[in-house]
Amino acid sequence: MIGELTWNLLRLIMLAGLGVAGVLSVLIWKKNRVSRVTFLRFVIQAVGLVSLYFLFSLKPAVSLLYVIICWFILTIFLGRFFCGWICPFAFVMDIENAVRKTLKIRYRLLPDGLNRFLHRGRYIILEVFLFLPIVLWSLNSPSNLTVAGVMAKLFAGPFRPYNVLIEPLVPFIVPWTGQLTLGTVNFSYPYVSSFVTFIEALPGRTFAVMFVVVTLMGAFFIRRIWCRFCPTGSSLSAINQFKVFKGVPLLYVEKDEEKCTKCGICKRVCLVQVNEVYEQKGGKIGTSQCILCARCVEMCPYEDALKVKLGKKDVFKSRNWLEPANGE
Repeated sequence: MIGELTWNLLRLIMLAGLGVAGVLSVLIWKKNRVSRVTFLRFVIQAVGLVSLYFLFSLKPAVSLLYVIICWFILTIFLGRFFCGWICPFAFVMDIENAVRKTLKIRYRLLPDGLNRFLHRGRYIILEVFLFLPIVLWSLNSPSNLTVAGVMAKLFAGPFRPYNVLIEPLVPFIVPWTGQLTLGTVNFSYPYVSSFVTFIEALPGRTFAVMFVVVTLMGAFFIRRIWCRFCPTGSSLSAINQFKVFKGVPLLYVEKDEEKCTKCGICKRVCLVQVNEVYEQKGGKIGTSQCILCARCVEMCPYEDALKVKLGKKDVFKSRNWLEPANGE
């Protein structure tokens, strides 16, 4: 037991060291101020991917229920930071976006009306999966509360639909038997196991393959396409809509109306087509669509017009990147 604990601590220290080294490397190497944060996000996403693999490989296995609870608590204070900086599914979409840019293929924009519809429609998807366990419980309830408690921790039995909330957290290389195995490496893809479970036999597998193809192709041409109607993202943003959490999240984007010239750059560069940064007059940007990727702040060419803030402290702010900074 002590040996296992020591090994886990060493792995955590190694991951933290790699993360810090990666961040410092980007800060030293990347002089272009309109892409530095983007590279930082790639580093943090990569470290997050390995960290999640480590989390799911722990023995005894970590309860999925506890993972979700901790995740939601962090969301109350950090908003959709996970969506913008850690989510493994989003990492793959960002890699596709980078490949598309390298090939000089222009991305497509969704009509604003459709984008808003997808944003609102994801709450319907979320409600379906939240209430489905009640129906399943009524059809085949566990034999006793002890069994029900175990099933809840493992998202098994009638609680199986709750797996949809944790699917984007699962890295594409997993420490268990995934949907595809090459040699000793197991691969997984978000939501595929749920499709196969709920839509049995050939139709389920066919639907799963179609989902993989459509989401990968869609993400290549439309930036962060799945984030527009991800049920997990909607559950995170829904938490911060309750009045009791009015003062949170503590991490947010703030706009200085006096320094904004309405150039529209923030609107054009947003990965999920958030318009509120451009349209809102000033102050804290309150939309639940924002994934806090900081791309708008990175690209804004006006000093201090946009800021990422943690509480009242500035974490990152826009700079006039049209003019070289001192020492560059």
